[in-house]
Amino acid sequence: MELKGKNVFVSGSSRGIGAQIAYEFALKGANVILNARKEIELELLEKIKATGVKCEIVLGDIASTADVTRMVQEATEKLGQIDILVNNAGMTRDNLLIRTTDKDFDEVVAIDLGGTFKMTKAFLQKMMKKRAGVIINLSSVVGLYGNVGQASYAASKAGIIGLTKTTAKEGALRNIRCNAIAPGMITTQMTAELDDKTKKAIQEKILLKRFGTPTEIAKTALFLAENDYITGQVITVDGGLAF
Repeated sequence: MELKGKNVFVSGSSRGIGAQIAYEFALKGANVILNARKEIELELLEKIKATGVKCEIVLGDIASTADVTRMVQEATEKLGQIDILVNNAGMTRDNLLIRTTDKDFDEVVAIDLGGTFKMTKAFLQKMMKKRAGVIINLSSVVGLYGNVGQASYAASKAGIIGLTKTTAKEGALRNIRCNAIAPGMITTQMTAELDDKTKKAIQEKILLKRFGTPTEIAKTALFLAENDYITGQVITVDGGLAF
């Protein structure tokens, strides 16, 4: 797919990986919808607009069916048909499984997996009518291999992989592709909160001996959007952490 002039919706794009994905698509000439539950800093909006593309903000909660319905309508009114959906928004409530409350587990699943499902369903309906579209889901290496203290997050991210493969099979009937990215340890606000000892221990387990960057994840999203013959795949971007 040629990205110039295409319209992209990136959920959870107020910062970190989501913001970088939005920016990289803009550099390729794609118009962008930025999304968050509460607010988007104007600095990010202006940075993306400075690339010469259209950039709009659509706020809302991906776990809310009512919000998702409204966001699809708003995005379409502001940019037109959305050609590419990037399901990036998510959250964590890390704890050992035996200490994880039902409330925390349900909240993570509702947002990470349920939100991805709701967004995919809503945008897929419009893509089906146009017989074209690309959906890119953000999973995680913990969705492939699990991780101590991340039962809810791992379950959600594993579910996204199953959802991705099913969406790819159903979407292919109307020329719609769906793939997932499974990042490893990426330098974000979340990983910045880890202490130096923990960071060093994790880096020793990574073949390339460093954390990845949001740009490296964003470049992978571009690759999946541009290559018209890739669908139903999970691309691991982890520097060899789960090798």
